[in-house]
Amino acid sequence: MLHLAAAVDQPSAYDAASYVGLARLAESGGFDFVTLHDTFARPGLDALAVLSRVVPATRRIGLVPTVTTTHTEPFHVQAAVATLDWLSQGRAGWRLDVSGTASEARLFGRPHPAALGLADAGEPPYPADALWQEAGEVADVAAKLWDSREDNPGKKKVPADRDTLHPVDFRGTTFSVKGPSPVPRPPQGHPVRVVDATDAAARRTAARYADVALVHAVSTAQTAAVRDQLRAQAAGFGRDPDELRVFAGLLVDLGDGEHAAEPGHGGGGPRQSARGPLYRGGPVDLAELIATWHAEGAVDGFHLTPAEPFRDLERLVNGTAALLQHRGLFRTFYPGGTLREHLGLARPANQYAVAGGVA
Repeated sequence: MLHLAAAVDQPSAYDAASYVGLARLAESGGFDFVTLHDTFARPGLDALAVLSRVVPATRRIGLVPTVTTTHTEPFHVQAAVATLDWLSQGRAGWRLDVSGTASEARLFGRPHPAALGLADAGEPPYPADALWQEAGEVADVAAKLWDSREDNPGKKKVPADRDTLHPVDFRGTTFSVKGPSPVPRPPQGHPVRVVDATDAAARRTAARYADVALVHAVSTAQTAAVRDQLRAQAAGFGRDPDELRVFAGLLVDLGDGEHAAEPGHGGGGPRQSARGPLYRGGPVDLAELIATWHAEGAVDGFHLTPAEPFRDLERLVNGTAALLQHRGLFRTFYPGGTLREHLGLARPANQYAVAGGVA
């Protein structure tokens, strides 16, 4: 089954109602999840806190904030994501991202490595490969911490005993964590982890730890090549490649309808722009593009960023998604209650309970 997700980014919005409105609109169209991007590079609201506010106004749609792994404390990050999963009753995700600029490092009082004699002044302060290696370690320790308290199916208010608490004793390249987590194991076991795998440096981390990988490309050939690479790497890490969903990422501008499609747009596909692959045209041609890419096996779904949030998301829901539903390619209702169920992903077993021989 085809999967759809939408960004609800609004850099200039500081009120809860606008984010709630977009999330509920996407939910009315059956979208798997919405994302809210966050970065240290610009002022704005905290994405995880905003989506926590969206929780009580929605019932089924997944909520996926960006939480950067660079400069942040993995123990606190995993606890915040686990809390979002509890508040939403299993609808949380986490889009991992990295921060590689010296200006962002200075926000945390950290000097350029050149000042410490660890790099040349002309080099990037934090190489992408190292940043994504650290992000992978954060994803790894997060899963261990989520599993550090075994499930309590009855949710009994009794203290956990030593047999159900597991210190993780994790030592990474740049941090260490003892555990266990103070937050009970999340409803999904592991909230859904999302990684943008467009850049080659991120693909190893995506293949090993992501449930959803995003790929920004302008053709099925490009997207399929990255998808094949990710699936092969996932298998190399001992994962079932079918447990990794690959979404094509597109910026969509539906403002002027079908007649606005330019060469390279509409039925011809997106074009590269300063903000990434851009589709400009109408919801009908976009539905055809989505159906074609999915039928060719290039992607499992699409992550769509509206150029104008309310206008374009409304046309995505009532135009593109409705056409795909009419053709039997996209859901007309949510089959389950959790984001993992929307994506067709199993709830992971607790690695410590399995190791200890507990079913």
